[in-house]
Amino acid sequence: MATSFSSPPFLSYPLTRTPRFSSSSQTPPPNSQPPNPPPSPKLTTTSSEQQPPVTVREPKPPKPTTTVETTDWIASSLTRRFGLGAGLAWSAFLAVGVISEQIKTRIEVSEQEANTRDVEKQEEVVLPNGIRYYELRIGGGASPRNGDLVVLDLKGKIESRGEVFVDTFDGDKKPLALVMGSRPYTKGMCEGIEYIVRSMKAGGKRRVIVPPNLGFGEKGADLGTGAQIPPFATLEYIVEVDKVSIAPA
Repeated sequence: MATSFSSPPFLSYPLTRTPRFSSSSQTPPPNSQPPNPPPSPKLTTTSSEQQPPVTVREPKPPKPTTTVETTDWIASSLTRRFGLGAGLAWSAFLAVGVISEQIKTRIEVSEQEANTRDVEKQEEVVLPNGIRYYELRIGGGASPRNGDLVVLDLKGKIESRGEVFVDTFDGDKKPLALVMGSRPYTKGMCEGIEYIVRSMKAGGKRRVIVPPNLGFGEKGADLGTGAQIPPFATLEYIVEVDKVSIAPA
């Protein structure tokens, strides 16, 4: 009696083969996609790293303002508002002003020289305060006022003995400066000299006799150059006013 055998159950399923591809000769199937990359690990950051840095700009300190005595801003303002012609006109106005002052100074010097004249006959003039003077040259310039700067040449000597204690007429010495109404006086100058200069003009020259009470008085003076003014000394001066101008501030 013949016996029939059937295949085991697991042999009845069909087998599938996995195709093999060569990297050099064949391309992957069109539906194949590269695997998704693994998710990047999450980094735990602090709050300071998560927020972007904030740049804080410190305010600039204000520039100090200075007051400058200038008129350039006028020219700039006129140029911006009315054009270049207005700015140039203002600059020309300033230039004309400077030239006018120079012309004015030259005219004054010319007038002073023209009006200055020597005195032919010298006469003694006696003032109520005891000062006596002789006009040697009448000046043609300006008369000094209180606060003006007077540049003058001066020669002084003690009348009784002829000893010279100051002399700027010498060629190597500079003139003296006197600010009207200011104290103390330059060495060799006294109250009588300031009094007599007030009635002179630039370019004028006088010979002046100053009494002791308007000179150095009862105490005399030590001028520090070896010259001694004795007490109650009458002084004789030659005074020449070179220039009268406004004193610097």
